[in-house]
Amino acid sequence: MEIEEAAAPPQVHPVPPPQAVPTVVVQLPNVAFDLTHPPPWADAILLGFQHYIIALGSTILIPSTLVPFMGGGNEEKAKVIQTMLFVGGINTMTQTFFGTRLSTVIGTSYSSALTVFSIIVASPTSNMMDHREKIFENTMCRFQGAMIAASVVQMAIGFSGLWGKMTRFLSPLSLVPLVSLSGFGLYKFGFPEVAKCMKIGLPQIIILGVFSQYLPRILPGQRHVFERFGVMFSVMIVWTYAILLDVAGAYNNTTTHTQSSCRIDLVNTVGATPWFRVPYPFPWGIPTFDAGYIFTMMGVSFVALVESTGAFIAVSRYAGATPIPPPILGRGVGWQGIGTLICGLFGSGVAPSVSLENAGLIGMTAVGSRRVVQIAAGFMIFFSCLGKFGAIFAAIPTSIIAALNCFFFAYVGSAGLTYLQFCNLNSFRSKVILGFSIFMGLSIPEYFQEYTQHKGFGPVHTRLTWFNNLINVPLSSRTLVAGMLAFVLDISLYRNAENARNDRGMQWWANFMSSTDDPQEFYRLPFGLQQIFPAT
Repeated sequence: MEIEEAAAPPQVHPVPPPQAVPTVVVQLPNVAFDLTHPPPWADAILLGFQHYIIALGSTILIPSTLVPFMGGGNEEKAKVIQTMLFVGGINTMTQTFFGTRLSTVIGTSYSSALTVFSIIVASPTSNMMDHREKIFENTMCRFQGAMIAASVVQMAIGFSGLWGKMTRFLSPLSLVPLVSLSGFGLYKFGFPEVAKCMKIGLPQIIILGVFSQYLPRILPGQRHVFERFGVMFSVMIVWTYAILLDVAGAYNNTTTHTQSSCRIDLVNTVGATPWFRVPYPFPWGIPTFDAGYIFTMMGVSFVALVESTGAFIAVSRYAGATPIPPPILGRGVGWQGIGTLICGLFGSGVAPSVSLENAGLIGMTAVGSRRVVQIAAGFMIFFSCLGKFGAIFAAIPTSIIAALNCFFFAYVGSAGLTYLQFCNLNSFRSKVILGFSIFMGLSIPEYFQEYTQHKGFGPVHTRLTWFNNLINVPLSSRTLVAGMLAFVLDISLYRNAENARNDRGMQWWANFMSSTDDPQEFYRLPFGLQQIFPAT
């Protein structure tokens, strides 16, 4: 009887090493002007104005949608836009001087829109159809009170050091879902909005892509011009084209929905705006403090806090700075709480958050200078007071803004992907954390949003409206769900296993998370305040 020989194990052939192995880069290279190195004044002013134009995007989009639903007309919408620009400029100044000191524009939070709808539904004046102006003022007063109260929680979380202590446990692995979905999670504000007026939205995407990506390579002598000012050039071209279409009557026989998305409504926008108006506190009346609305706004504030954390990390990457230390993140969150208080006092109607559009613009232009953003804040304050001049730029069609978002949100999302370089992607632990958190970060909010859209209320539906919103609003945020899942899995799943620390990328990251040193002074407070208020 013949005995079969055991099969020899398959021979493993070693793979020859590549000629050049990419190295881990802590600070992003090839940044034209980093956080502390401003461009020449002429370029800085033009770049600041470009940031101002981009900041108008969400500033126009959210009030244009919410104010009519709240009972306001063109006059109220113009005042809200002016106020949002004004407080956005103030909050940007305070954040760049005393907060994280990153080149972040503080804009509006998309998540707050959900809370506005819940306040309107629960408002006792919702049946006053003959007094729409009164409905609007009452709703704004409730929203003001909720923001003022919720700001205290944000300031406490930030200035107490609690947020800094929590973010010490972040690793490059858990940062990938958090930062990536900060940008990719806003896909509904991209091409779906472009498609509402394809005649101007699609040309904007094509022309911006040519100006910012192709012409710098075709004309290397003028590379810096197209890279830094491609957004401004493309918007001017497409905006002129949109005006010509409107004058030629291209939308005369279209639906009302198409006209509202494509036509440039200069008459109503500029006509309803005063020549000069300085926003002032309590423009809609004395704030109303209601426990239900306060708890609701606390949920929104926490969502804005998480989303801003992802945006802060993305901006620190594109601005050429070192990874932002946890104490600096806590300080930034505290000052965001002060920004929420300012928004509540001035009645902007929406809680503040880091503008992801401007964060993406920093990535596109490779200019992360703090001075540029501070100049943009000056433009925001200036044009918010000179109403009719600012209203001209506010008439930019939303499809153009959405086309720009297709690039900007992509840049923010890709900033999160850069942290994969620190991680071991051959580890099954890394795969399950990344895959599960990103998938569920897309899936769970989609369920909550679809359910709310069809039923008129969220999956959590009890007699306590504030409790419903406290659960439904956070779970509708893709950034929060993905970030929290990645955070919990990363600190609990085989954390003490062999090589887990290196798989998470902590051999590169630990020095920045456990130290308050800032040798290049990216985050040091000005005017000697660092000695009085050290980062702790």
